[in-house]
Amino acid sequence: QVHLVESGGGVVQAGGSLRLSCAASGRTFSSYAVAWFRQAPGKEREFVASIYRNVGETAYLGSVKGRFTISRDSAADTVYLQMNSLKVEDTAVYYCAARTPGGNYANWGQGTQVTVSS
Repeated sequence: QVHLVESGGGVVQAGGSLRLSCAASGRTFSSYAVAWFRQAPGKEREFVASIYRNVGETAYLGSVKGRFTISRDSAADTVYLQMNSLKVEDTAVYYCAARTPGGNYANWGQGTQVTVSS
C-alpha cells in the first residue's frame, strides 16, 4: 500500500560521497522498517542497511560499516542513506524497501543508479 521513490544517485569519484533518499507516498511508512538494497551488473541483489521504527535500531552490510549511515525523518516520511568514502565496488542500482514488524520486504522502489569511478 505504501509507494517508495528513490533519488540522489549519480556519478562520483572514488572516495567521494552521495546521499540517497527514499520517500513514501500513498501511505506513511512510519510503522515500517525500511532497508536499502543494491544490485550491481551481473550480481545478485544484496542487503546494504536497515532502520527500524526505533531510531537506535540499525543494521549494515559489513563492507559498508563506518562508511554508510542510514537515518529517517518521520515527519517527511523519508529515509536517507549517507554514503561516504565510496569505492568502485559500491557501483550498483540502489533500492529501498519497507516492511511491517514480522513481515517481508514487499514494498519496493524503482531504484537509483550509483556509479563510482576510479
